Amino acid sequence: MTKLQRIASISDLRERARKRLPRSVFDFIDGGAGAGHTRRANQQDFEKYTLLPRVGVDVSKRDLSQSILGVSSSMPLILAPTGLSGLYYPKGEILTAKAAHQTGIPFCLSTNSVASMETISDAVPSSEKWFQLYFLKDKGLMSSMLTRAKENGYRVLCITLDLPIQGKRDQDIRNGFTVPLKLRFSTLLEVLSRPTWTFNFLMEGGISFGNFEGHIQKDSHRSIAQHIAELCDASADWNTIHEVIEEWNGPVVIKGILDPEDAKLAIQAGAHAIVVSNHGGRQLDQVPSSISALPKIAETVAGNAEIILDSGVTRGTDIAIALSLGANACMIGRSCLWGLATDGQTGILKAIEILRQELDTSMALLGVTKLHQLKGRACSNLS
Repeated sequence: MTKLQRIASISDLRERARKRLPRSVFDFIDGGAGAGHTRRANQQDFEKYTLLPRVGVDVSKRDLSQSILGVSSSMPLILAPTGLSGLYYPKGEILTAKAAHQTGIPFCLSTNSVASMETISDAVPSSEKWFQLYFLKDKGLMSSMLTRAKENGYRVLCITLDLPIQGKRDQDIRNGFTVPLKLRFSTLLEVLSRPTWTFNFLMEGGISFGNFEGHIQKDSHRSIAQHIAELCDASADWNTIHEVIEEWNGPVVIKGILDPEDAKLAIQAGAHAIVVSNHGGRQLDQVPSSISALPKIAETVAGNAEIILDSGVTRGTDIAIALSLGANACMIGRSCLWGLATDGQTGILKAIEILRQELDTSMALLGVTKLHQLKGRACSNLS
């Protein structure tokens, strides 16, 4: 029996990852802003919906494929941009991109990746790759990133809007989390208690931000908040967004939308898709969960752009609920990272397979064979 054979759920992968990673690294992935209310609500609010099955339907053949921005995906799932994936497992971004390519779903690379966009492109040249962009103070650097992404086969630009500054993350402050990790007595105890991770970390020669090579001083031991404050432009507005969309001149996704009025502005700026997201509850606490914000945004968008639901997806039924409420697809961040931290590419494949099987089972038991038939099958427990 393989070590992943008895993994039944994404929560099982989370527990395996917790045992493998140093506490401060695990907390960096797992934690949310403030007291974590929004972080928890992202998952718990799925429980406010029930799915209504129909019976007496031939469900012997089911199709999970979905067109996402004009390209067919094997299921309605995208691997979300997650910073520093290479910290959790050696060559983390490369393995994530390979897992997405192997399973036929899109992969989105973070601006704050360990591996550069060129390294990823060399590893998976023909895959469906997206590049996620933060607005940078250095406009020349930002423009060069757009050019590099185009030249290296990234088809879609994903602009993240909900990080003008970094939110207050209590666990990272308590842990003194920095990049690279700053060794102090408590950190030393952590890494010594995780010998496999520590060995791999040392063999990799430390961690850096690959897309910023030559623009960031190495071994500076900055917190993520300092990194964001030094590099990101908090003054960016819809005019700036429109300019970047024009410069890109290709499919654009706007990520970090919770208010229907912002969804309207994103479409007016030229977005082809909206990502309903609160950054996994990592930016501002006490904001709506993504799934609770979805219905009004779907009503507002009304087919003028595709809708992607991000934050809190850990079950195939979560995907079914999101599609029922108007999403075209879902993104997963932590759910993917738990698999990566557990067993690299094999762990990510396991996470994807868990969600695929759960979605497939949900469709069969709901009496649907195509994803569009999920529309309207979710009912709020509060109504």
